[in-house]
This record gives sequence, structure tokens and C-alpha cells, in this order.
Amino acid sequence: MARRALKIFSLAAATSGVYLYGNKHVDPNDFGIIRVGRAIATTAVITYDYLTSLRGVPHGSEEYDYVKSQVHLRSAERLRDLCCANRGTFIKVGQHLGALDYLLPEEYTHTLKVLHSQAPQSSMQEIKQVIQEDLGKEGQDLCLPDVSGAVLQVIKELFVNFEDAPLGAASLAQVHKAVLQDGRTVAVKVQHPKVQAQSSKDILLMEVLLLIVKQIFPDFEFMWLVEEAKKNLPLELDFLNEGRNAEQVAHMLKHFDFLKVPRIFWELSTRRVLFMEFMEGGQVNDRAYMERNGIDVNELSRNLGKLYSEMIFVNGFVHCDPHPGNVLVKKCPVTGKAHIILLDHGLYQVLTEKFRLDYCRLWQSLIKADMKQVQKYSRRLGAGDLYPLFACMLTARSWASVSRGIDRSPVTANEDVEIRTNAAAYLPQITQLLNNVPRQMLLLLKTNDLLRGIESALHTRASASSFLNMSRCCIRAISRYQRSRTDSLYRKAQISFTEALSLWQINLYELYLRLKGSQLGNWVITLLSWMHHSLY
Repeated sequence: MARRALKIFSLAAATSGVYLYGNKHVDPNDFGIIRVGRAIATTAVITYDYLTSLRGVPHGSEEYDYVKSQVHLRSAERLRDLCCANRGTFIKVGQHLGALDYLLPEEYTHTLKVLHSQAPQSSMQEIKQVIQEDLGKEGQDLCLPDVSGAVLQVIKELFVNFEDAPLGAASLAQVHKAVLQDGRTVAVKVQHPKVQAQSSKDILLMEVLLLIVKQIFPDFEFMWLVEEAKKNLPLELDFLNEGRNAEQVAHMLKHFDFLKVPRIFWELSTRRVLFMEFMEGGQVNDRAYMERNGIDVNELSRNLGKLYSEMIFVNGFVHCDPHPGNVLVKKCPVTGKAHIILLDHGLYQVLTEKFRLDYCRLWQSLIKADMKQVQKYSRRLGAGDLYPLFACMLTARSWASVSRGIDRSPVTANEDVEIRTNAAAYLPQITQLLNNVPRQMLLLLKTNDLLRGIESALHTRASASSFLNMSRCCIRAISRYQRSRTDSLYRKAQISFTEALSLWQINLYELYLRLKGSQLGNWVITLLSWMHHSLY
């Protein structure tokens, strides 16, 4: 089997080379043989490792689990190194995999998480070239030294100052702080110069390699990853689209005074260069920063939950990359409240009305622990007979917790370990599910896992208030839909009354929980208990 795999990969290398270099759309200069060869070689070594290391080891034994874990770890490290070497689209896909905390084996997610902080930087010369090409400016006088000591001309017509050290570097672009001639301080997002040309070729290469791996391992179902990259990368590479997303979400959520979205300067922005209002703060998962600045992590977590519940359940327009570098927090000096600064608006998922309403009803069923409805709406969302696994994937809770009610008890350390272990044990079933569910679900699962990672870092995971906020948004979304489907004023009034009553009940329950958790609440409960015993 291993020899057959090596033969297939050798044939693949030759075939891919002939096809890619013979294709008129491919420029060999930015899709070199080393880049292709590196990807093929890494995939071949990973495949060979799985085929040979597990051969002869009794399936289901402790030894099998240990050996498999070691193979996972070695393979994840090889994949990480490939992503860092090939950069661009490879890092983007690796980051996506690293975000699937409760869906992939921990060896992969833990190893690939570093790609968020190890994205490559373009040189100042490359950054200058992109700005000049897109804005049609030729810099003359203002100079800054680059790291090699050479002098780079920066565009005089635009900047008083342009910091050569980026604020952050990502897979597709990097951001620099600058001061414009009119005195405005801006954040300038500049696309890496080669990523546009390489992205479509990288995706083609990944597709070929994944198809070959599937021939060797029929249970390997990761074509959804390539399909998502094909759909989303062109949108993420268009910074004008990112600017429109930023404005849309800012308008959509303007009633949340704690949300801040950087303003876009359209007169200077292009498809590869985006000028934004400069905003700064601590990363949302930095608990030490919260403590130093007197920020209430519970309130912060509630507000983040409100934002995403509103986006997902009510509006169906979802920011799908809330990793800590894209969500900043800053305490307002006037009000003393924490502002959430939402950055990087390139990746959004637009939910259809049918999907959004089914998803609303599924979460309502999960919160109520109504297993009959959980099964019904899971099946409607493509889970089929794997609906128990689907419910566990959505909630990152064990089936026992889902059956009891996910708001009944917090996540324990043992349960968290159980979920992560099951991600490895049920990998074929998980990949089958990911292939079967609507494409809209894939980015939501990634978003869920990123948000859970933030909650875990803040120690606020699965609080009752987060489920209450979700319930409110689900009730509002379904009521609004029901009102839109009837012309009867009586029926509309009836729906509105039921909605108001349900929301009032949630508010009352939330007040009870807050009182129960406060000193005053404990005192009142003790007093009432004493009065009860005194009377009887």
C-alpha cells in the first residue's frame, strides 16, 4: 500500500508539473517547481507515515492511540512547516484548520495555531511598490531606512510618516501605522504583492493533492476546505469588499454603543490597499490586560456574545474571523466601559433565511434540551443520522450534557478532554458531516470555535448569560419572520405579545441569576428562608 502511495505521488508530481506549467494561466515565475515540489513531498511523507506507522498495531489498543497521536503530531508539524514555507494561501488554510478546536485532533489545532502569529512579512520595498502601483504615486523625497540599511523612498504626496515595522502581518496582507499629510493617523492595510497571482494556483495544487489522498484514504473528506477557499479567497483579496463589509456591520450594529469599527477612507483605498481609522487596544484573550485596565471580563464576554448572536440569528451577516488579533478591547476614559474594536472584515458569511431560521430553532431546542426538535432541525441542516455528533460539534459539549441541557452546568475539565479526544476518535464521521452540511455552516463552526477559545482564555465559557442572549435573538428573529408572513393585524399583535412575554421571562430569569450570584441576593435569599422557617 505504501509503495502504491509513493507511485501515485510520483505520477501526481509529473502530471501536476506538466499541467500547471502547460496551462496558459500559470506563470512559472511565481509558481516555481520548488513550491510545487515542497507541497507534493510533504503530502507524500505525511501519507507514508500514516500508512506505515499504524500497520500491525492492534486497532483500539492503548498502543494504537499513542502511535496515532504521535503520527498526528509529526504530520501537523510538517504541515505547519509547509504553510510557513509556501506562505499566502497555505497559511490562510492552515489558520482555518487551526481554528477548528473541537472538530480536529488537538495535535493539529494546537500546532497550527501558531500560524496566526507567524505570518510572513513583506519588505518595505514590496509594500512601497504595491502602494505606488495602486495609487499611481511616485514618491520623491521622504525617506526611511529599511532593515538592511538601504534607503527607501516613501510616497511624499500621501504621508508625513509611515512606520516601517508593521502593526501586524497576516497571511494575505500586513498593516502599517501612518500619518497622512492632513494630520490624520491611519492604519494602512497592504496586500502581499505575490499573493494575488499565487492564490488560484495554490488552491489548484491543494485540490489535486487532496483528491490523491482521498484515493488512498477513502474516509479522508476534506474537499470542503478547497471549496471554501475557492469561494472566499477572491472576496478576501478585494479590500474594497472588506471596506463595504465594515460599513455594513457598523450600520447594522450601531445600537451597540460598545462596538467600534474603524472608519474607511474611500478616497485613498483600492482593491489591494485599504486606509482605515487607526484604533488600538489589547487583544480580547489577554486576561492580564483586562486586569491591569480594570475591565470586567464577564461583561466583555456577554457583549461579545450579544454581537455574534445578533449577527448570526437576527441579521444573517456574520464576521467569520474573530481570532484574538482581530478583536481588540479598550476602556473608554469617559464612561469607564470597555469598547470592543472589530477588525479585519474580509471574511463574512451571508446566511439564507431558511438556514438562519432552522439554525435559530436548532439552538432553541439545544438550550431547552428538546431532543426531538434537536433531531428534527439537525436533520434539516444536513446532519442525518449523525445528529448527536452534530449537536456535540455545535456546542462543544458531551452528548450527556446536551441531553441534560447545556445551560444546566458549566464545562468541566474532564468534559473538555472528552470532547477533544472524541474529535480524534470520530474524525471520519466529523469530516463526513462537514461534507454534508450546507456550506454556510462551515464558517459558522469555525467562528463558534474561535469564540469558545476567547471565552476559555477569559474563563467565561458557557455562562448562563450567553445562552440567554442567544435565546433573545432567536425569539426576535423567529417573531420577525412570523410577522412578515401574515397580513392580519390581530395575528401580528398576537406574535408581538408572545415575543414580549418570552423576552420578559428571560429578563426575569436573568435578574434572578444576577441576584443569586450577588451578596445582596444571597442576603435576601437567606432572609426569606429565615422568615419561611419562622412562620412555619
